[in-house]
Amino acid sequence: MTLRLTRETQLCMSLSARPSNFGTRFHNFLYEELGLDYVYKAFSTTDLPAAIAGIRALGVRGCAISMPFKEAVIPLADGLAPSAARLQSVNTLVNDGGRLMAYNTDYLAVRALLEHHAVPRGLRVAMRGSGGMARAVLAALVDAGFARGTVVARNGAAGRALAAAHGYGWQDGADAIEADVLVNATPIGMAGGAEARALAFTPAQVAAAAWVFDVVAMPAETPLIAEARRQGRPAITGAEVIALQAAEQFTLYTGVRLTGEQVARASAFARSGC
Repeated sequence: MTLRLTRETQLCMSLSARPSNFGTRFHNFLYEELGLDYVYKAFSTTDLPAAIAGIRALGVRGCAISMPFKEAVIPLADGLAPSAARLQSVNTLVNDGGRLMAYNTDYLAVRALLEHHAVPRGLRVAMRGSGGMARAVLAALVDAGFARGTVVARNGAAGRALAAAHGYGWQDGADAIEADVLVNATPIGMAGGAEARALAFTPAQVAAAAWVFDVVAMPAETPLIAEARRQGRPAITGAEVIALQAAEQFTLYTGVRLTGEQVARASAFARSGC
């Protein structure tokens, strides 16, 4: 891949505690393929206010926001799109002439995937997690018609608050959970993490479920997704989520709406270098 930079080249970037190659490869692949004068670079920071001030001052077009900055960035933005305002969690900043608008494309991606996979509405949900990603996932589920369920979260205060906000129940453990849709919105199963080989739900719970959804993107085949495949349960993967949320960011930055085939090729290229 050869990027020809000019003085007019627009910079897009990401901010996270642990930058990955996915966004960099995904966006730059498409910039080159579509002939767009953009470049994308991943960054980390120990001074979030200074980093956001730099985005505004230097005219950086857009910035993906990852953990642990999704909530901390809110007071540094100039406005919140409805998705970010409702969730109080941000994963995207767009710079329009020095004004930073905040979005949450995780929510948009989950809503789109529920529609794409035609997951039957009204099924009972059990979701593990209570952080920023969990808030986006649960809001998307409820808005899509999944009104019954349980939030499973070790953090009692956050778990109860999230469950109450959406009319769900709360439990601190998943052992007694029975549900039609099992959703993992925690780092359980994430490559390189402390629980990389762990299952977010037991094989028996997977066997009793109609659908399995794991938002962990690395690896694409998490232990939970592998168990769902083994048992013949339909599944939605974090690989799908990360690709669609990146595609939504791409559109916000460039104004270009990608085709499904373009998203698939960019995602495959991005994963080949992660």
